[in-house]
Amino acid sequence: MLYHLANWLLANHPTWHVLNVVHYQTFRALLGFFTSILISFLIGPPFIEWMQKKQYGQVVRPEGIQAHLAKTGTPTMGGIFILAAIVAGTLLWSRLDLPYPWLVLIITVGYGGIGFVDDWKKIQYKDPRGLAGRKKLLFQFLIATVAVLVVYRWALPSFDPQPCTEPQSILRAGMPCFDLAKPDGLSPTELHVPFFKTFRPDIGWLYLPLAVLVIVWTSNAVNLTDGLDGLAIGPTMIFSAAFGVFAWVGGNIVFSRYLNIPYVPSAGELIVFCTATIGAGMGFLWYNTYPAQVFMGDVGALALGGALGAITVVTKNEIVGLFVGGIFTVEALSVVTQVASFKITKRLYGEGRRIFAMAPLHHHFEKKGWPEPRVIVRFWIISVLLALSGLATLKLR
Repeated sequence: MLYHLANWLLANHPTWHVLNVVHYQTFRALLGFFTSILISFLIGPPFIEWMQKKQYGQVVRPEGIQAHLAKTGTPTMGGIFILAAIVAGTLLWSRLDLPYPWLVLIITVGYGGIGFVDDWKKIQYKDPRGLAGRKKLLFQFLIATVAVLVVYRWALPSFDPQPCTEPQSILRAGMPCFDLAKPDGLSPTELHVPFFKTFRPDIGWLYLPLAVLVIVWTSNAVNLTDGLDGLAIGPTMIFSAAFGVFAWVGGNIVFSRYLNIPYVPSAGELIVFCTATIGAGMGFLWYNTYPAQVFMGDVGALALGGALGAITVVTKNEIVGLFVGGIFTVEALSVVTQVASFKITKRLYGEGRRIFAMAPLHHHFEKKGWPEPRVIVRFWIISVLLALSGLATLKLR
């Protein structure tokens, strides 16, 4: 919004050169971060106080970790002010004439709406089950399907390096020269595999359900990870930082061709969304750090997970996303394997057997005697290492 206001002012006042700074995505990304963290800090205290007055608190499952029963009644649905900060930071500092910021925001808010209904049912009826799982998945798949079809519609081919003979060619010192005129014919349904320069299988129409599954999987994986104070928001910020870099270099034809990564025109604008997510998450973590004053609830976890999944699809880094978000991936897989193991062994032996002491994985370590802060910080450390390793794939192709 302010980008367009600055352009209008420049058109009417050409001497106001200082406003040209808004044309830099990195500058607007920085402002998006500070806007979001400020909004989180401002909204957080009154939101928590209001939730306490209304007695809208967390409902803890009695069969879970017994130490967590003390968290019953802690204000939840803090994801509302996370979303408010992200939306405000993105709308204020993004280019609103480009499709991808709108697309990711719609997925974020849509998934947040699903989470809101789930949280509200838990609060109103004091029932930890909330919205039925099948209904949640149905709405998640519907929103993701529409989003993927939009991405497919807007997906543009990247470009092949050509000799610098035309006026529209781009030349940078120390980098290859590219002619913007000739596309390389890459299909938007190709999968880009890290560490392989030429292995880009085109899976055709199968890419569409795969992309939908990535968004839904990531959303639920973040939701499953959100079981300890600050556990989900830490890796979310780390993931956002890594994919802010992926989006920025992937939206620049020079950098993307030099690094041999998918070029997605206008995807660089998502760096504003990513830094706004970091700012909103950091402001939320101020109140969510152990012992938490507020929980994000499904309204936050489903929304953030959907946003992260959407960014991986838009930037054509679906496989790298599963690696960078390895904490989310492992947490979700721990639940899947636990349930599968129990059902299969029960059918075979008449008695269900579990792989983990408790799933998701963070509860397994709690059962093994790890204090909650130790689990949280160690998972954060692993997230940082995974993000740095994912960023290394930018060059190791």
